Amino acid sequence: MIRTLILAVVALTLAQPSQAAETAKPNIVLIFVDDMGYGDLGCYGNKLNKTPNIDRLAAEGQRWTSFYSSGATCVPSRRGLMTGRHPVLMGDANLVDARDKLMAAMLKKHGYRTAILGKWHLAGYPKEFTTSPMHPLECGFDYHYGTPGSNDVPAPKGKVQNRELFDTCDKFTFQVPLIRGRNVVEYPANQELFTSRYTEQAVNWIKQSGDKPFFLYFAHNMPHAPVFASEPFQGKSKGGRYGDVIEEIDWSVGQVMQTIKDEGLDEQTLTVFTSDNGPWSMFGPHGGTATPLRGEKGTCWEGGYRVPGIFRWPGKIKPGVVDGLAANLDLYATFAKLASGTVSSEDTFGQPGYISLDLTDTLLHNAPSPRKQWIYSSGAIAFRSGQYKIHLSTKDR
Repeated sequence: MIRTLILAVVALTLAQPSQAAETAKPNIVLIFVDDMGYGDLGCYGNKLNKTPNIDRLAAEGQRWTSFYSSGATCVPSRRGLMTGRHPVLMGDANLVDARDKLMAAMLKKHGYRTAILGKWHLAGYPKEFTTSPMHPLECGFDYHYGTPGSNDVPAPKGKVQNRELFDTCDKFTFQVPLIRGRNVVEYPANQELFTSRYTEQAVNWIKQSGDKPFFLYFAHNMPHAPVFASEPFQGKSKGGRYGDVIEEIDWSVGQVMQTIKDEGLDEQTLTVFTSDNGPWSMFGPHGGTATPLRGEKGTCWEGGYRVPGIFRWPGKIKPGVVDGLAANLDLYATFAKLASGTVSSEDTFGQPGYISLDLTDTLLHNAPSPRKQWIYSSGAIAFRSGQYKIHLSTKDR
C-alpha cells in the first residue's frame, strides 16, 4: 500500500513539469508599426516626440540597437516576419502553399488564440481581398480587423503618391477599406481613426482572452505616409504632424499595456515592439528619422533596415541594452520555442530561405545573440558580418 502511494506521488510529481510547461506558454503581443524610424522614439534618442509608454517598455525590458527588418519595404519585411524566411532567399515560393506554416498558424497549432489588428500586406494587394486565399483568416488568425495593405493604396485616380499629394490630401483622399473578417465595415475608412479604433479592438480582445494563451499581432497602419492622428493628438507634438502620430501610437501602447496589467496578465505576457522598415524621410513632415543612421526606407543603408526592437516580459527578461544582431524573421523561431519548447518542425526548416534563429537564450539568460550576419536586399545589395559591412550596390531615395 505504501509502495503504491509512493509511486502515485512520484507519478504526480513527474507530471507537474509538463503541466507547468503548458501553463507557462506566454501570451505574445507583437506591436508592428509601419515606417517608424530608428530615431523616432525617446528611448532611441528623439528629443521632440514624447513616447513615455514605449520608453517604459524599453526600460523594463531589452532594447536592441541592431535589430533589423527582413526588408526595407512593406511586403518583404512582412514575408520574413510571418515565415522566418529571408525574402531574397525564398525564390519564387508561393505562400499559399505554406499557409499552415505561417507564424499565426504555427502558434494556433500550439493552442493559441490569434488575432490581427491593422495592416496585412503579406502577399501584395489582392484585388479581391475578402475572398483571397491569403486572407488572414486563411493564414492562422481567428480574428481580423484592418486594411488589406498600406494606407496610401489605392491612390486617387490620375494621382501618384508624392509629397504634393500628401501635403494636400485629407483623411478620405486615399480610399482604403476597413474590414472585419470578410466584411467591409467602412469605405473609405477615416484614416484619423485607425490608431484609436485598433486600440479599442485590442483592449476588448485581450479582455476576452480566457484561459488560453493568445497571440495579438497589432500591425499599425501608422506612421506610413500620409500620416493622420485623431483629434485629441492633433497639433500637440513638438515633432509636428508626424510627431502627433507617434505620440498617439505611444498612447496606444500604454492602453494595451495597462489592459494586460489590469487583467492580471503582466507576468504572463511577452510584448515585442518593432517597425516593418525604416522611415520614409523623403516626404518631410510625413516621414520620420533614422538618426543617427544613414538612409531611409527602400535603401540598404542602416536607416532602411535597422529599426527599434524592444522586448518586455516581467520576471523573465532582465532590463538592459543588447548590441547583438537580430532580425524580425528571428521572431518565428523564438515564438515557436516559447510556445512549444522547440524552435520549429522539420518541414519548416526545409522551407527555402528559412534562417530564423531562436533568441530565447539572449532574452531570458543574457546570452550573446546567435545572429552574426545579415543580408540587405531591397533595391540594392549589402552584407554585414559582425561589425563589418560591405555594399555590393547602393541606392538613395
